[in-house]
Amino acid sequence: MTLNWSSLLTLQNFVRLLDILAVWFVIYELIVLLRGTKAVQLFRGIIVIAIIKAVSVLIGLDTVSWIMDQIINWAVIAMVIIFQPEIRRGLEHLGRGSMFSRGKRQNEDEERMITELDKAIQYMAKRRIGALMTIKMDTGLEDYIETGIALDADITGELLINIFIPNTPLHDGAVIIQDNQIKVAAAYLPLSESNLIPKELGTRHRAAVGISEVTDALTIVISEETGEVSITKDNELMRGMSQENYLRYFRQILLTPTDQTHQNMFQSWFGRIFGGGLRK
Repeated sequence: MTLNWSSLLTLQNFVRLLDILAVWFVIYELIVLLRGTKAVQLFRGIIVIAIIKAVSVLIGLDTVSWIMDQIINWAVIAMVIIFQPEIRRGLEHLGRGSMFSRGKRQNEDEERMITELDKAIQYMAKRRIGALMTIKMDTGLEDYIETGIALDADITGELLINIFIPNTPLHDGAVIIQDNQIKVAAAYLPLSESNLIPKELGTRHRAAVGISEVTDALTIVISEETGEVSITKDNELMRGMSQENYLRYFRQILLTPTDQTHQNMFQSWFGRIFGGGLRK
């Protein structure tokens, strides 16, 4: 049997493929929008309702099926109310054209964040001011954000320094940075029980390693005893980082390569759908 390529490469099939890709793109953007927010839990609840509806139809639970129908009928209105902040944020992104220039704008914002972090790190390391700062990557940090004191402030070196000045209300605990903002201060991070952590390291380092064990967050620790700068990520503790080393590491982890910026949206989309197949 010979495959007839001419019958497949038709305008109608191309339109169908474009239709499917458009739906995938919308679903991907929805996942990105909801990731790391409380709306994820609500979205899971909707999936559970859909599963209950399907099961009730299959095994003949008429009353349960009717109740699920009523819930689903009102779901559109309920979703608009429940997801109002996310919908508004998504429309604002669309209005600013962020879906098509996300890579470039993120690089600018994150370069500014790196500059402010460097300013704070240099000041505190020289004066041996202990600090613990966690930057959200892909994994949501909502469980830990809820333990802190909300700030929702722009990142500045001066603010970070002021937070960790000893004997002030916010200096204990961690600063969590999300979406290029200081989300909270004085947050509690999980402490690692690893026996591989050197005995001379204290609670800040154990918390930094602990959060790296359960998330992909990037965490910066400044030792109160020595002023040493350490970084944890993916269950790895990197000690004694010089300014040159940590700046290079920040740019490697946080910035999108310039030659890939224009491909950022589609490469990230296809990479996530097909398991990273397009990543070099």
